[in-house]
Amino acid sequence: MLEWARLALAMAGPPGYQPPPPAPFVLSLSKHRSSLPPSSQQQDDASTSSARADQGPSLPARAAQVVAILNGAGDYDTAFTATFRAQISRAQFEAIAAQLRTQYGKATGIERIDTLNRLQANVVIGYERGTASLSLSLDAAAPHAIGGLLITGAAPRGDSLDGVAATLKALPGNTGLGIYALEADGPRALTAANTDIAAPIGSGFKLWVLAELVAQVKAGKRRWADVVPLDAASLPSGITQGWPAGSPMTLQSLATLMLSISDNTATDTLMIALGRDRIDARAVALGAPPASLPVLTTREAFALKGADAASTAGWATLPPAERRARIAALPPKPLDPAMFSGTPLRPEIEWFASPAAMAATLDWLRREGDQTTLAMLAIAPQAPAARSFAYAGHKGGSEPGVLSLNYLLRDKAGRWYAVAASWHRSDSVVDQSALASIVDRALAVIAASPFVLGDAPKPN
Repeated sequence: MLEWARLALAMAGPPGYQPPPPAPFVLSLSKHRSSLPPSSQQQDDASTSSARADQGPSLPARAAQVVAILNGAGDYDTAFTATFRAQISRAQFEAIAAQLRTQYGKATGIERIDTLNRLQANVVIGYERGTASLSLSLDAAAPHAIGGLLITGAAPRGDSLDGVAATLKALPGNTGLGIYALEADGPRALTAANTDIAAPIGSGFKLWVLAELVAQVKAGKRRWADVVPLDAASLPSGITQGWPAGSPMTLQSLATLMLSISDNTATDTLMIALGRDRIDARAVALGAPPASLPVLTTREAFALKGADAASTAGWATLPPAERRARIAALPPKPLDPAMFSGTPLRPEIEWFASPAAMAATLDWLRREGDQTTLAMLAIAPQAPAARSFAYAGHKGGSEPGVLSLNYLLRDKAGRWYAVAASWHRSDSVVDQSALASIVDRALAVIAASPFVLGDAPKPN
């Protein structure tokens, strides 16, 4: 599962621009991302303001220092903590700063500061030809030097959805992008790139499982509080693979784990409880192609990827019934956690869907789902620009060579949007930070210019 707070900056440019390789390091230290001490949290606004005056430079002052350092000036040693400087040297910082200046010109100042607490803020720094977004955190001890700095995205001024799509198309391998306004009569494309081509989506298939659970709850066949036993352990991601088999779990708890941390064992348990045939039928109804049938449990997918060649020969062209027979014939053996060595592994054994189908799935969930559904989708960490929306739900999927990012959004005026992006390669891994940055740009464009194509979408 992707966590935006750990992603390096992926440089992005105007249409036709080939982005340079992302920096091989992250300007981020997580030391100060934990909650503040109770004494700090209990301060009221007045005492906090007073404390700032006594305890050293404020967030705006430190942000201003960052602007100077991004321009090649400023005092790096006094601006950052010793711990930060030990991990990120001035030369390393300057390498990223130089890339930003080459692409966007000189940093012109702070355009926005969104304060999270007295030590943390999200900052937008203006450039002559663009903007850069960053997350800033100060050391709790005076003089409150910068202990954490993460560049979360960069975009040219006058960015557009067409520009976002052009950057995506420039990535090596196969990409797809669909950005939709979700209207009363269905999704309306705002921009599209290979949006009808089915691509591997990794854990994005868990949205199909969620949809079937939502349908059964809505029909009165299930309740969120229904209890089922935890099934056989799969491989991570997740936590329940280490729990005793048969542990009692509510359907809501399983779905929450499936969506928030992409728990594979929880997902498999839900699939068995809801019915495999029903999951298959739901996936087809939501646009899954024949290549996705039967919808594999994660344990089945891992077993197939680790099986001998004869067990998976011709998999891509096998009909669903033959695939089921192959799965049933697999000899029982432990799953190998080391099977993913960092390179794509048997990419034909996957879950597939087009960006259009993923957007349609998100639209179905926002129409048919209840508040519990939307709340669970909003738990996982999301792109920085998602904070600009009144609601943001997210489910991604990844494995070596595969990345899928899917967002359901509602702006402050009540308009709904879906963003579905995918990138895969059979010959190499993909850079997660690059696609995350591109999707963040898309979200930022939508948030800043909600009427991004033609007339305003009609609120539902």
